[in-house]
Amino acid sequence: MFHRLWFCLWHLVGVFSDDKLKTVIVMEDDSFTLNSDLTEMRDDDQIHWRFGKYLLAEINKRTDSMTVYDDVLDGRFRNRLKLNNQTGSLTITNIKMKHGGFYTVENLNTSVIFMLIVYDEVTSVSVKEGDSVTLNSDLTEIMDDDQILWLFGSENTIIAEINLINDSICDDVLDGRFRDRLKLDNQTGSLTITNITTQHTGAYILINGAKPSLKAFRVSVYYSEHCCGSTEAVIRLVLSALVGVATVILLV
Repeated sequence: MFHRLWFCLWHLVGVFSDDKLKTVIVMEDDSFTLNSDLTEMRDDDQIHWRFGKYLLAEINKRTDSMTVYDDVLDGRFRNRLKLNNQTGSLTITNIKMKHGGFYTVENLNTSVIFMLIVYDEVTSVSVKEGDSVTLNSDLTEIMDDDQILWLFGSENTIIAEINLINDSICDDVLDGRFRDRLKLDNQTGSLTITNITTQHTGAYILINGAKPSLKAFRVSVYYSEHCCGSTEAVIRLVLSALVGVATVILLV
């Protein structure tokens, strides 16, 4: 499953929450916005977006100009870049594996680097509301050098991790929707979600920074009303028919 993961993920562990290096994990064919962290550009702002050394887009508020260079690198970004002229954020649409890499946004004397990781396989899991589900790591045992990280949602929020120091559950994130619902197997790294609700629908990413490897799940939660079984349904149908026959006999 991991044969097309383009980037050695061991670089990910330890820099995931760095203010100057932000890691973004996106499924192939999805879209994602790289945020400039500006709510509104000022009159003297000059935004430059680069992929590696290649200039992708720029905004110059002094000259009131905005340009997208989507023909670079053999046109791999052609018709895929959207630049927000209010915030300077850059959106990449219909992302492919070849778009994985390092993106830099520069504004005057500040810069932020994004490491974009693209994956192309996902395991779909469907579970009834109120039930429990286990997302399997496929590991039989965690080795001493394994570094397990579980992420949830489009913002890749960390909800659980296992490393050399300790095991931890981060169930207070996202307004506490996971509170007292997560169980992390410290032998295998598998994650169990108990008493699941529709709030837990979404993408779950498992990263093992020591291998490196990445595994993705898309969890959907459905609501199932009480429904009689097939045997009960047949019995009801027969009884209904008998009542109908009896009614006809009485009328006659």
